[in-house]
Amino acid sequence: MAEHTPEEAVHIPEEDAVDVEWSGNWVAERLGIELVGDGELRELLGLALRRNPKRAHLLVSNILGKHVPQRPSVVYGAGFELGERVRNLLGEAEARRAVVLGYAETATGLGHAVADGLGTAPYLHSTRRPVAGVAPAGGFEESHSHATSHLLLPENPGLLRNTEDGAPLVLVDDEFSTGNTVLNTIRALHARFPRDRYVIVALVDMRSEADQGRLAEFAAEIGARVDLIARARGTVLLPDGVLEKGRSLVAEHETEPAPREAPAPRTEPVRVGLDWPAGVPDGGRHGFTPAHRAALEAALPAMAGRVADALGDARDVLVLGFEELMYAPLRLGTALEDATTADVRYSTTTRSPVLAVDDPGYAIRSRLVFPAHDDPADGPGDRYAYNVAGGGFDAVVAVVDSTADTEALHAPGGLLATLAAHTDRVLLAVVPSYVPSPTPHRQEAAMLPEPLRGPAFSSYAAEDVGWLLQDLSDTALEAPTEEREEAIQSGGAHYAESLPVEYQPTRQYQELFKAALDASAARIARAVGTVTETVLAESPSSRPGSGDRTPVLVSLARAGTPVGVLMRRWALHRHGLDLPHYAVSIVRGRGIDANALRWLAAHHDPADVVFVDGWTGKGAITRELAAALEEFGGFNPDIAVLADPGGCVRTYGTREDFLIPSACLNSTVSGLVSRTVLRSDLVGPHDFHGAKFYRELADSDVSGLFVDKVVARFDEVADAVDAEAKEMLGADRAPTWDGWAAVERISEEYGIHDVNLVKPGVGETTRVLLRRVPWKILAKRGAGADLDHVRLLAEQRGVPVEEVGELPYTCVGLIHPKYTRGATGADGTAVTAK
Repeated sequence: MAEHTPEEAVHIPEEDAVDVEWSGNWVAERLGIELVGDGELRELLGLALRRNPKRAHLLVSNILGKHVPQRPSVVYGAGFELGERVRNLLGEAEARRAVVLGYAETATGLGHAVADGLGTAPYLHSTRRPVAGVAPAGGFEESHSHATSHLLLPENPGLLRNTEDGAPLVLVDDEFSTGNTVLNTIRALHARFPRDRYVIVALVDMRSEADQGRLAEFAAEIGARVDLIARARGTVLLPDGVLEKGRSLVAEHETEPAPREAPAPRTEPVRVGLDWPAGVPDGGRHGFTPAHRAALEAALPAMAGRVADALGDARDVLVLGFEELMYAPLRLGTALEDATTADVRYSTTTRSPVLAVDDPGYAIRSRLVFPAHDDPADGPGDRYAYNVAGGGFDAVVAVVDSTADTEALHAPGGLLATLAAHTDRVLLAVVPSYVPSPTPHRQEAAMLPEPLRGPAFSSYAAEDVGWLLQDLSDTALEAPTEEREEAIQSGGAHYAESLPVEYQPTRQYQELFKAALDASAARIARAVGTVTETVLAESPSSRPGSGDRTPVLVSLARAGTPVGVLMRRWALHRHGLDLPHYAVSIVRGRGIDANALRWLAAHHDPADVVFVDGWTGKGAITRELAAALEEFGGFNPDIAVLADPGGCVRTYGTREDFLIPSACLNSTVSGLVSRTVLRSDLVGPHDFHGAKFYRELADSDVSGLFVDKVVARFDEVADAVDAEAKEMLGADRAPTWDGWAAVERISEEYGIHDVNLVKPGVGETTRVLLRRVPWKILAKRGAGADLDHVRLLAEQRGVPVEEVGELPYTCVGLIHPKYTRGATGADGTAVTAK
């Protein structure tokens, strides 16, 4: 367990101080309470009294934006800075996996801001509002609060474990006093979603000396690391009998003559339309992702502009949020600061009853009381807005969600009428209450396992790729090539229901691979750089207001996976971007793994997903992917490939048909992972497609060698990549589908009459020779070293190579048409006719 404080206290500017006199003097003098700690503690906190059987005093934050109106930028900046410190503590890799949890009602906005400062963390806050159709994923009690029950209602139940079991959980509250609430939360969640690390974040750490040792004991008890980050530290020294004294003091002032009737409204409230961005939740009650944050950021200036227009010449403006709805009005307030020259402040209404005393040495100078207006689950009751009356505001912008936009809000004596009695102008801005989808893919995805990673599965490093597959390593799936071909062409089996016996390259072939890699590494690096730069430039993350969004690489296993690894390495090497990368299965005639898509949609914005493959042939997989994605909203069916000789895609590194050494081999250049398997007795409706990890081939593995050789050439091709990417972004890259037309022509010309048996391009031809029964190879006349390995494999298998003059590819592999084992000679080599 570790605790962290800033090296330097960050002070509120003098002009933002609430009062010259400390706003805790009134309570301190009457009860003998002392506030001791960091130098800025009194700037951050004042004191008030409340009727509470467990704790009479209330620490009132000057920068939380709950009881004390404060500049929105100060409120947001305090939370954002804490988030940056969490990111620095965790490190970039762990920060990307973290989830942030905030506490209702006071810390919902603070938790949002911490998540923003962290950068890429999804956010969830507890809530006291049950929502029909959303089952709680957990809950806990707040021991010292007047309203104790907290619910956790994530739309995606998997959010609490995020993308991987054990992801750090960051818990955010406004103050850390006894620590009971936070520790109870951790204990409850740890029992269901155990992890190795927790970070507690608070504006102030106010634990007593007796409570300070409990955190280390608790961390040892659950066997996890627990860190604490706070902006300031201190404690409250309470004299004997303070609780009784506090009760008497509250009773004395609450029994004073009731104030006269509220003055008549000065103005009629005016509704202003925000045009809230579609699909963006009103807050973190059901989860708030980095994609939601980016969409909100992009929409804020226009929303603030509409409010500014409605405010007219108002100079002192309060943006007033509503209980748990703190983040949306806070961000509207920060945008309003940018959009107007008015003095903008921010606070929210609350359920918490606090004594008001109009004294400069007391934190709560005034109190407005009005009925609850959101039909709360615990029944009707009073709600409060503090320090609004007498605050000198000539306009108040009340921000509520649509659930709270009720008759009670607009009724005489309701919030709007109460505000209208104390200001010249009241605006009402309504944020649509987010309603989780009743049957989202996320619910199904929560039942799916986490991605497989090396070294347990594949020889790639864990951070290079997560495989959305199930491990079938212990299942016998291999069949002789001739048996598989006969079953496939007779319709007795699909090619994805078995695996070919892994080709074991001869020493001559291995040397040829290494020579080809040395010769083509720079060419491949250039294509990798060009396609990656194109993806980065055209992804949603490149748009204004996108925040820290990045593309999510999803390679089509397995030919696309080495390319995905290289693209991830380029983004990290050139831009410091650590792009998520997953591998999924797609099967011709069967489609993409739907469960993998559900998992991706639950953990990332589908708009950020970029599908990656090694190369295109005739474009069959391109068409397969587009058809499969029609039922999954949000995914872009375009594929990014290293080489597009078929003219099938618009995002590519090159359209030349050249040798990509990763096509020369099978698993030994693809992380020792087999091609994917889809068989009904092995893959159920809630399973990922399968694959095998050939650990026994580790001595022959060149996956790391391939990646390292290409990465080593990144710097030397950087200038060429910049030029090519710039040219490509301005070019017409529309697919021509020339490859498909050529395949249809070849199929008819050679009497095959089945385009699936024509495999164009160096990569596809190599696949034919390694795992199908080849009939013949068509080679473009004059093709050089790019075909050395093809000629060697053809010679080994007894397959004729026919030189062709007019060919849009370097070579084309033809699978034996209407194959049976009778079409194979006694020596096991292919024959030219049946």
